[in-house]
Amino acid sequence: MIYLLSVISFSGLTVALAAMLMIAERLLINYGICKLDINAGEKPLELEGGETLLAALYANEIFIPSACGGKGTCGHCKVTVTSGGGPVLPTETPHLSRKEIRSNVRLACQVKIREDIYVLIPEDYLNVRMFTSTVQSSVDLTYDIKEIRLHLDEPAEISHRPGQYVQVQAPAPGGAEFRAYSISSPVYESNLVQLVVRLIPGGIGSTYLHNVQPGDTVNFTGPYGEFRLNEDPSVEIVCVGGGCGMAPMRNIIYTLYERWPDRVCWLFFGCRTTRDIFYLEELNKLAKKHPNLHVIYALSDELGEDEKWDGETGFIHLSVDKYLESGVRRQAFLCGPPLMIEAVTRVLKEKGTDDIFYDEF
Repeated sequence: MIYLLSVISFSGLTVALAAMLMIAERLLINYGICKLDINAGEKPLELEGGETLLAALYANEIFIPSACGGKGTCGHCKVTVTSGGGPVLPTETPHLSRKEIRSNVRLACQVKIREDIYVLIPEDYLNVRMFTSTVQSSVDLTYDIKEIRLHLDEPAEISHRPGQYVQVQAPAPGGAEFRAYSISSPVYESNLVQLVVRLIPGGIGSTYLHNVQPGDTVNFTGPYGEFRLNEDPSVEIVCVGGGCGMAPMRNIIYTLYERWPDRVCWLFFGCRTTRDIFYLEELNKLAKKHPNLHVIYALSDELGEDEKWDGETGFIHLSVDKYLESGVRRQAFLCGPPLMIEAVTRVLKEKGTDDIFYDEF
């Protein structure tokens, strides 16, 4: 009992001391005006020192990815700090590789601006905007997935590459937080953004989006993402996803066939049961219009007594292995859980495909 009380007392003193130090830093330390130099003078800023680099960037409408509200848990807000960032903190090291640390990559949410600071940010991030939109519709696709269409108000149009995503601003107890969702609408529908959102119990972003109604306002930043579609029409496209991983695949497929009506594309989509199937009828209609589109759904769970299914069964990487021939020039886009990504990547590489983009969730 005495030991337990000692531990509780020590923990309480540690927390209290940390809080006092944070308060003292805010009240007693004046860092003055610091220079924030972005990309070697491309976007120089002057600001009051003391806040985090992430907060300073957002305050100046430079929106880099961040999904945890600056808590240092998501690891998305990586930038290169060439000078003025101080030492790498223990809160950063779990999210940084040794190569990244040697290359001065940091988490913007953990870097405090205490002096002039010099950072390098990918050019794409400098083009990211904050968008205001109005919910046009919210439709149930399955028992836990909704399709949400957002009509853009300001700016009125978005320019994005197929497979990119946005970060929706969702209300949270500690202040608004951002959550990432892939754009499922094709690039030629520039005045709207469509999302496919699975409800995660207790999830800040998904709970918010599953409760929005037509007419509600939704703010988001974007576009983000590294997906880049090969412009050579002779290169086959392979899309593999599961669940809400359908979103970037739908974007890629519709964008692809608007531009190259005869291009070869394979869609492999994994579901657990028939309850998880959506967009199949819609995509089969598109495949009838474009015969080089091959749509293959597979169910991984055993069929129930009342389930009727004449398609593929088993994990989706087995279907990829079954249908794709070796030695064909292909580019692949994958979106789903890590184990799926790993299994499909292994199959694709065995088939001779190395041009692979993926998003894990």
